[in-house]
Amino acid sequence: MTLADLQRIESERMIGTYARLPVQFVRGEGPLLWDEEGNEYLDFLCGISVTSLGHCHPAVVAAVREQAGLLMHVSNLFYTEPAMLLAERLSARSLGGKVFLCNSGAEANEAAIKLARKARRAGEIVVVSGGFHGRTYGALSATPQEAKQAPFAPLVGGFRTAEPEAAALAAAVDEHTAAVLLEPIQGESGVHPLDKELLRAARAACDEHGAALIFDEIQTGMGRTGTLWAYEQTGVMPDAITLAKALGAGMPIGALVTGERLADVLEPGDHGSTFAGGPVACVAALAALDATDDPALLVRVR
Repeated sequence: MTLADLQRIESERMIGTYARLPVQFVRGEGPLLWDEEGNEYLDFLCGISVTSLGHCHPAVVAAVREQAGLLMHVSNLFYTEPAMLLAERLSARSLGGKVFLCNSGAEANEAAIKLARKARRAGEIVVVSGGFHGRTYGALSATPQEAKQAPFAPLVGGFRTAEPEAAALAAAVDEHTAAVLLEPIQGESGVHPLDKELLRAARAACDEHGAALIFDEIQTGMGRTGTLWAYEQTGVMPDAITLAKALGAGMPIGALVTGERLADVLEPGDHGSTFAGGPVACVAALAALDATDDPALLVRVR
């Protein structure tokens, strides 16, 4: 089909939530994309931080093809090896706790919000100005950007916004705080690294008041900052991290990874997802981790 055909279908049949550019991509390989006319593009967008390994990485493609021929879906009422292996690997390579697998970054943050509130039996979530955590209701409520929030009010209550400064953040945390949710590098309102003093202040305030420190590593994870997870360069250990985007190298997957303190907060029936931890997405993530968690590669990223 031509680009004009696709634009007609979009106009007539798709809800208009995207401002698409007038390009139809039909193939990708490594850092390159090709449109339907054969024009070649160097892809600096990476699917918004998804294709860090390039398009159609051979190891990921091979893993997906093999798994798709064996088993594509089974309910989480049963076991599959890829999900268990991925959870084991994510835990061992990060915070050492437990893992909830899901399908996207917003879902990972929703799980983190529920986890923090159950751990504290309610409580506020403190976020900072300029942050972005997703577009579902909980994640949107944690995203203090008026243009994104205003059309969908009333939002989920219990979120407090602080300026991204150490003193302001520390002052916002008190005995009513369930968690502080931060991106180590804010990536949607620009590219704004949060300084280490602020992160240390967040850790100290959470420790003082019994709150959880959660790092949203949906964009900064999977090697994008030169270590597998950005927190490894900060000297600050969070209680949980959320992951997605490049985790699946193009397949939809997300994860909430906890440290030991929060590992057993959620119990059967507290949370779930029909497609979470699907075997095809999980083998893609395992292959992506094989390729990404490579000291020689990460040195080049830095």
